[in-house]
Amino acid sequence: MADEQSPDTPSDLSHIDAQGRARMVDVGDKDVTERRAVAEGRVLMKPETLELIRNSALKKGDVLAAAEIAGVMAAKRTHELIPLCHPLMLSKVLVELSLVDEPPSIAIRAEVRSSGKTGVEMEALTAVSVAGLTVYDMAKAVDRGMQIDAVRLREKDGGRSGSVRLE
Repeated sequence: MADEQSPDTPSDLSHIDAQGRARMVDVGDKDVTERRAVAEGRVLMKPETLELIRNSALKKGDVLAAAEIAGVMAAKRTHELIPLCHPLMLSKVLVELSLVDEPPSIAIRAEVRSSGKTGVEMEALTAVSVAGLTVYDMAKAVDRGMQIDAVRLREKDGGRSGSVRLE
């Protein structure tokens, strides 16, 4: 993960060296702290698709259970998916999906925790994204117009920048 500061100029980007080449951030001198991140997103769909999911009537099986497991698995493998992310020992990954009637959608929330030298925001965002992709994959036969939407960081704790709460 990048240093927890806002880059003002390209030279302030923590993943870029003085020659402009990509590099992994050295977190060796950082303190180990409790890290936590919460991300959210949603999958918008037709009302009929939401009802099929609610009634477990899709041929591919339990959409919510599969998406929750996929999100947990994705969080654990974020370093394999996102270039320059550090592999982390995660202490908690919780992915929750809930049905929303208006607008017809599935809300996705992921909470990730770790004790370490770098944050877990990317792991939480990856969990939400892959859970949304799993919902799409399992229901695409009945609704190709689904939309994965509003994936974002909601909260983070730990590290130099401390706590952040976004509305």
